Amino acid sequence: MRLLLIPIIVVLLSCVGCKESAENEWIPIFNGKDLSGWTIKICGSSLGENFKDTFVVEDGMMCVDYSKYEKFDDEYAHIYYNERLSHYRLRLEYRFYGKRVPGSKGFTELNSGVMFHSQSAESMGLDQRFPVSVEAQFLAEGEGDYSGRTTMNIATPGTSVVLEDGTLQREHMTWTDVGARLPGEWVKVEIEVHGSELVIHRIDGVEVLRYRDPQIDDYYLLPDDYPLPSGTILKDGYIALQGESHPVDFRNIELMILPGNMGSGD
Repeated sequence: MRLLLIPIIVVLLSCVGCKESAENEWIPIFNGKDLSGWTIKICGSSLGENFKDTFVVEDGMMCVDYSKYEKFDDEYAHIYYNERLSHYRLRLEYRFYGKRVPGSKGFTELNSGVMFHSQSAESMGLDQRFPVSVEAQFLAEGEGDYSGRTTMNIATPGTSVVLEDGTLQREHMTWTDVGARLPGEWVKVEIEVHGSELVIHRIDGVEVLRYRDPQIDDYYLLPDDYPLPSGTILKDGYIALQGESHPVDFRNIELMILPGNMGSGD
């Protein structure tokens, strides 16, 4: 009987090691072939409708493609990874190309991002432009009014955050000091999220920003009927890649689950 206990103990220890490894390994969450595991929500369209084929897969990339648009009428687009998350690292590469759609607003020039701690795609209103979330903003360097930009900034639709110095930042934008790259250049970015306790932005593996306590805030873009009151701390939510009228490609979208991840229902 004692001899039988030895292999059982070895198996149990091995399983524990497997769990730790799975929590701390990078895994692709976009297969490069189709949009399996992701859900589309475009302003003015029903859940799951890929209006004018805005999201396409080409050459292993997830592309926000506006080739079928003649003009832009607030069709802000988000594509959601289907799993709710709280503790994780997300990394990917993005690049901009081409020109934004006629009729779009100036702020959308060479502009995209990843929303996180977001409300679900299912809970968004039909004509809701942006999900209540925190956004790590992706920008590229442009000309004229769009020159001298930074990237991996914070944008806060319906939310606010507490900066590293303890300031509650209610303004919609918080800027890094890292210059944006030119259109056509791939930029490798990452967010590391520890529930409500800490968020870190990185570019090429280098930290550029950290903050904490993302929370609901009625200062800007919070829907009138949103069910969570201002001041509610956000500990988890969904991630969504964004299209704002300027073509952008994403590739090498990978996720690392960190200890403490608490997937929960919406």
